[in-house]
Amino acid sequence: MRRRRKRKKMACKCGGYYYTLNAKASFDRDLAKTRKFLLRNVSVIRMFTSGFFRSKWRSIAGKRRILSMDAREKSRSTILESSKDKRVPIFVMMPVDIFTLDASGCPRIRKLKALTVSLKALKLAGVHGIGVEVWWGIVERCSPFDYDWSLYEELFKLISDSGLKLHVALSFHSNIHSTHGKGGVSLPLWILEIGDVNKDIYYRDQQGFSNNDYLTLGVDHVPLLSGRTALQCYEDFMLSFVNKFESFIGTVIEEISIGLGPSGELRYPAHPFGDGRWKFPGIGEFQCYDKYMMEDLKMAACREGKPQWGDKGPQNAGCYNSLPSGVPFFEEGKESFLSDYGRFFLEWYSGRLICHADAILAKAAKILKKYQENEQTSVLLVAKIGGIYWWYQTLSHPAELTAGYYNTALRDGYDPVVSVLSRHGAALHIPCLEMMDSETPPTYLCSPEGLLKQMQSVSKKRIVNLIGRNTTERLDKTGLWKIRSNCYNPQAEDVRSFTYFRMNDSIFRVENWNNFVPFVRMMSTDL
Repeated sequence: MRRRRKRKKMACKCGGYYYTLNAKASFDRDLAKTRKFLLRNVSVIRMFTSGFFRSKWRSIAGKRRILSMDAREKSRSTILESSKDKRVPIFVMMPVDIFTLDASGCPRIRKLKALTVSLKALKLAGVHGIGVEVWWGIVERCSPFDYDWSLYEELFKLISDSGLKLHVALSFHSNIHSTHGKGGVSLPLWILEIGDVNKDIYYRDQQGFSNNDYLTLGVDHVPLLSGRTALQCYEDFMLSFVNKFESFIGTVIEEISIGLGPSGELRYPAHPFGDGRWKFPGIGEFQCYDKYMMEDLKMAACREGKPQWGDKGPQNAGCYNSLPSGVPFFEEGKESFLSDYGRFFLEWYSGRLICHADAILAKAAKILKKYQENEQTSVLLVAKIGGIYWWYQTLSHPAELTAGYYNTALRDGYDPVVSVLSRHGAALHIPCLEMMDSETPPTYLCSPEGLLKQMQSVSKKRIVNLIGRNTTERLDKTGLWKIRSNCYNPQAEDVRSFTYFRMNDSIFRVENWNNFVPFVRMMSTDL
């Protein structure tokens, strides 16, 4: 009989607890009792103190040691060749407050030493790469065409030197409202100056409130931005990025996501949770009342032979925090979404969003074409879509309609979106992989699982690669196991990679780290 080779085990004393290092440990093992890591080729370190990740470098001598890895770990590559491989590389998104302003008002990286240690820990845990938002509001901050990439040169080098790859998200939005002003990044200052004079460069709701998190798609072709259209601004930014980081593309930078709306997602800002107008589970409001979109609506109505339809959006669609019941436009009736006017408006509203994505992705695909044609520098183009899962089990799907997805129980609204991605060779970044219907309030007829299944189905139909992400922070075993099962769904295309949102203090707490590391290792191992 063949002798079984004994598995080597090492002990690591971390923060006063002993961990057994075993690369073949099962995710289902009782980690609360055994506290086992799945780290290989790791020298002894002290990573935690009082349950939190230490942000200070310590001397190599003595009990506290710097994270290290041997030559095999440094050279090990986990690049996924295709969606058929049974591995799903994990990217971890940078903290939302990674950047701050110094005394002179210039952006800089916060807590650089702590970040360096965190990156090394993630690499040792088996994380494949880091997701980084590349903000328009930082790079072209002060004046048009004045691109300053120095901050990202420093950050990309730090990540690359840690042995990690990059998922880059070119971000043409602001996150000021979502971060409540703490560590947030606005649109470029020169854009804000234009917006102070002309608020119609932003989306507006029916009451006239504007949202300066993202430019309205109504100015995509209008040269209001120091002589340029919005599309020209996005294109120039992408060209500058590629020229600056050409040597990184396809080697360190493996995925490039193109911002298409608020939070980088292809949608309207129908649910502005950051400024107090909306709260879950409100249906949201249509965002088409800036003068440029209204002009487009009027022209569309005239072409339809119904000029009266171009005066305004639906007047019976409730407000941000309405529930579907009692809102005529989202029920079945003569003046509902099922009426001739309802179909006209929703086709126009969603169609403009799809045209917006088509125009930007066409430019991005053209810029990246030469890299994608070369196998050695191949990079994946990615587009992000929102996860509007509440009221999904109703007939009208009202929260999706206000966000710009003409998706109802009677119509597949994601197929035309994914068709655009397919045409430009872009992958679809899908949300909600950690969510379960049973964990949502039944009153609000949510179905994150139904939404995910629909997106997976249409992506398979259109032969589009899938990139996964979580919508809520989950570091418990149940949530992480749900992510894994969705990534390997036998009824759908395997997910090509997964982006975990986000790196923060909680991920490094002992109880969470003991769940996260086995999850990463299992996702990165051939089944």
